[in-house]
Amino acid sequence: MKPSLWRWLGIGGVLGGLLAAASLATSCASRSVPPATDVAQQQVALQFVEHGVRENRGRILAVLTSTARFGPKNKNAGYELTELSRAYYVFRANGYEVDFSSPRGGNPPVNIDQDDLQAIDYAFLNDTAIQQRIQRSLALAEVDPRQYAAVYFVGGKGAMFDFPDNPDVQRIVSHLHKQGVVGAVCHGPAALLNVRNDNGEPLVRDRRLTGFTNDEELFLIENARDVFPYLLQDKAEQLGARFAAAPRYLNHVVVDGRLITGQNPWSTWSVAEEMIRALGHAPAARPVTPEERSVAILARYHRDGLAAALTLRDQHPDFDRQLIRLHALIAAMEWQLVESSKLLRLAGV
Repeated sequence: MKPSLWRWLGIGGVLGGLLAAASLATSCASRSVPPATDVAQQQVALQFVEHGVRENRGRILAVLTSTARFGPKNKNAGYELTELSRAYYVFRANGYEVDFSSPRGGNPPVNIDQDDLQAIDYAFLNDTAIQQRIQRSLALAEVDPRQYAAVYFVGGKGAMFDFPDNPDVQRIVSHLHKQGVVGAVCHGPAALLNVRNDNGEPLVRDRRLTGFTNDEELFLIENARDVFPYLLQDKAEQLGARFAAAPRYLNHVVVDGRLITGQNPWSTWSVAEEMIRALGHAPAARPVTPEERSVAILARYHRDGLAAALTLRDQHPDFDRQLIRLHALIAAMEWQLVESSKLLRLAGV
């Protein structure tokens, strides 16, 4: 999520320098490969994979957008790095090999926001073997879905352009929603929109699902209805989906049988683990990240109020304070100053 600087400046001195750092931390930072973090941190982050399931349980196909740019300002539309890296390691920790595919094949474009990266994401970026495999991604036309236990559609704004009308996306989903598991996160559920069931009806009709919401999209891109061919929530609801939207930028996953969808990048860990459950296994244990703890604290705040959220926060002092400050900034941008003040208290300011 990247609130633009001019919107931050528009609130004057309400929060002053306290939240300026949070605003700058979320300024657009789409780059190539950022510098590596400490190698020891990466090794610690990967311990849950090393201690995971040793048996080979099958293969999962990760599908990445091939669309590099979108809109009149030619913004980056590649797949979101964190939505791939974190799911990849969950799949590997649970005994699944992962293949990479994209509509055009070859090296798909990526969107990397350095300020969002954790040690495990750097480990993914710095693994030469993984990066070489991604650069040689299979073209979707070459994919035989019978070889896979599941398919996972990675988000990134490009998915809105090259997933829905792709006949191979539709072919793969049509097979695996019957014979395996279908997962998607953020903009990834765009892959489901034009799939038809055996009766010729939209696959998503009367199905429970989620994805990047109108509220989230329009907050980031005010003219989103002009630069995208549709908004994901609008289109899903037009097709008869039972779209479930949670508060902005919090972990939210919907499980409808063997169809697993997540609302935004903060849902990635949960989508991957719910896919493992749908495949019939208890997910391998892994450490909860400070970012996840903050998201859980924010969810408790929205559900049960400030007192309950403060209690949860005090039980987990290793939460990510900056993420909660960012939510305070968002509230201030919308002139919800009481809400912003409560969130700042929750962040420990």
